[in-house]
Amino acid sequence: MRAEHAESPSHVTPAIIAGFVAVLVGYTSSAAIIFQAAAAAGATLAQIGGWLTMLGLAMGITSLGLSLWYRLPILTAWSTPGAALLVTSLPGVSINEAVGIFIFASVLILLCGVTGLFARLMSYIPLAISAAMLAGILLRFGLDAFAALQVNFMLSGAMCLVWLLARRFAARYAIMLTLLAGLAVALLQGNIHFSQQPLHFAWPEFIAPQFTLSTLLGIGIPYFMVTMASQNAPGIATLKAAGYPTPVSPLISWTSLTSLLLAPFGGFSVCIAAITAAICMGPDVHPNPQRRWLASASAGGFYLLAGLFGGAIGMLFSALPVALIHTIAGLALLGTLSGSLQQALGDSKQRDAAIITFLITASGVTLLGVGAAFWGLIGGVLAHLILSLPQRRTKA
Repeated sequence: MRAEHAESPSHVTPAIIAGFVAVLVGYTSSAAIIFQAAAAAGATLAQIGGWLTMLGLAMGITSLGLSLWYRLPILTAWSTPGAALLVTSLPGVSINEAVGIFIFASVLILLCGVTGLFARLMSYIPLAISAAMLAGILLRFGLDAFAALQVNFMLSGAMCLVWLLARRFAARYAIMLTLLAGLAVALLQGNIHFSQQPLHFAWPEFIAPQFTLSTLLGIGIPYFMVTMASQNAPGIATLKAAGYPTPVSPLISWTSLTSLLLAPFGGFSVCIAAITAAICMGPDVHPNPQRRWLASASAGGFYLLAGLFGGAIGMLFSALPVALIHTIAGLALLGTLSGSLQQALGDSKQRDAAIITFLITASGVTLLGVGAAFWGLIGGVLAHLILSLPQRRTKA
């Protein structure tokens, strides 16, 4: 092994912990929405477990494979905004038609990747605006970390204190020590409640797709647009804001192809992650930005493990108190949040457009069923274009 590839445990351990925290946040933040979306499609409990198994395996394979291939902190995720749309749109639709919708949307996303259309659109977004959008997304997590003090002062306060001390004396292990402190306090308080359901493997079940024009137009098109605007666009912008050379078209193509192949088994979406990926990009993950892909690769391993146990692993994560999840997520993202703000506001010429992007994204506004991150990008680019218009010279 070449010297530059030899990693000491002091470098690898924080990356592994960051990967675990990313998976922890990913499952606890939106697994319930996946349950609701699958139930809305008429899936049985066994089928829902199979869906979560397939999603875990799909995210594990793509996160691990893409991170290793490109040596970038690439993390994939299911489309939480898309799942939220499905919760309200699928009642009354058969599960076969739902699978048809998943396949239809995956084909559209694959076309965007293969043709390079999405990459061209993303190339027009200035770096400051991408960074401002990322900061707007992460702001809520930073606020929730300290709002948790009101929910459980002892738990959240102990975690914040350990994080500060660790940042001063052992910065490389700050998140790991903070997580251990949170688990210890939660155990002492009796706030960890494990489900009685045993861990088991839920085998995915093949469901034949059914295509109807009304569902493809009425649900498939909105689902495609929400997934691209609220999941893939922020995910690509997150990588771009972190300064990584992002192979946009291959990433969109590989993730959508995975979704297309696994849709009949419940893999309804595999997208580029934004929030959980940001956890793997902070300075605490690795001192060398070019080695932070170790965190996303380890997250891929944890996703594979989670997939093997299907829905039960989500219940295991849900045993942890909400205050612990909010605090560890917010503290893990503080470095990325501060770096994004600095990058967004560093250029005085783009500062106004960047702050508009930040505020729209942080507002959480949803318009036409599309989330705030997309509208933040649109508002920032529009402001940038208008503010960049040449001024008319007046005669003396």
